[in-house]
Amino acid sequence: MAGIYIHIPFCKQACFYCDFHFSTSLKKKDELIQSLVKELELRKDELKYQSIETIYFGGGTPSLLSVEELQWLIDAVYKNYQAVENPEITLEANPDDLSNNLIIQLSKSPINRLSIGIQSFFEDDLKSMNRAHNAKEAKACLEEATRHFDNITIDLIYGIPNMGLEKWNENLEIAFGFGIKHISSYALTVEPKTALDAFIKKGTYPPIDERLALHHFNHLVEKTNAQGFVHYEISNFGKPNYFSKHNTSYWQGKPYIGIGPSAHSFSITQRSWNVSNNSKYIQSIQNNELPNTVETLSVKDQYNEYIMTGLRTIWGVSLSKIESDFGKEYLTHLKKTSEKYIEKGLLVISNPSEESQSSILKTTQKGKFLVDGMASELFMI
Repeated sequence: MAGIYIHIPFCKQACFYCDFHFSTSLKKKDELIQSLVKELELRKDELKYQSIETIYFGGGTPSLLSVEELQWLIDAVYKNYQAVENPEITLEANPDDLSNNLIIQLSKSPINRLSIGIQSFFEDDLKSMNRAHNAKEAKACLEEATRHFDNITIDLIYGIPNMGLEKWNENLEIAFGFGIKHISSYALTVEPKTALDAFIKKGTYPPIDERLALHHFNHLVEKTNAQGFVHYEISNFGKPNYFSKHNTSYWQGKPYIGIGPSAHSFSITQRSWNVSNNSKYIQSIQNNELPNTVETLSVKDQYNEYIMTGLRTIWGVSLSKIESDFGKEYLTHLKKTSEKYIEKGLLVISNPSEESQSSILKTTQKGKFLVDGMASELFMI
């Protein structure tokens, strides 16, 4: 099984915190869509022996495309790849794009999952992040979307300076009130060279408070758990049967190809990424050349990748898989480097018997917020 990610590199405006590749000019939109179709054709042999179980339109803002344009890309996938009978097809969308008419049109298309970038239901938060939508649009789009789509995930951002716990709690309560079955939630982070980074350096925006973010995170975990969500990945909470199949395939190390400028691909032993420039991407594809850089993953790279992704999820890291796939040296290294975190109650080994073939190294609730730092300490350098 494999997935296809399609990057739509256009946005109405730049959110202050965003460091993804996009353009606010739609001048090259038609050329770019033609190039996406052509790249799908050029790369069809890469997944010749795989069934496509997920298609994900990310960005950027894929909801800027018309339903006809999205259908053209879906048709190109079906034409060039072997898809399962009912693949999960996700469209990332912004509330201001999701008019009642568009939602109805999308519900009649093969797209069966919406990922809506709400971020907050409060006007002042949205303005502080330079989001294109307002609080009224956030609620109105969910009211209509939940009438036509069962499988909806929303994004919410926590750790916003000056956001008290009551306000964060109200964001969650509003989401629960709409019957949302999946929430992806991230701490506001400062990426280099973003507008947010510049504002904080100038002193025109408050610095990020990690203690506040941790407070919000713990509240998020508690509230979603009480509502029947499963915290299946550090930033993702889903009701049973509503986990993101596409993102889960990333964390479980399944192959996928990324189509479009800046998109990444993974094939167990190789990783590649396309050029982050719309004009260069289009020109290269028109010349029948893939505009990508390919990196062959060493055994150490593959091990480190498994540690990083495994510890972020409820499935954890299988000690028997470490031994069978990487060897005893790696298993010994993992046990030794994880000892101090187990002693601190940040990691735990389930079924910790010598005979057990299913012992799993996992993060505890206390360790979840610190997982990325811990994982890097367990890497084989």
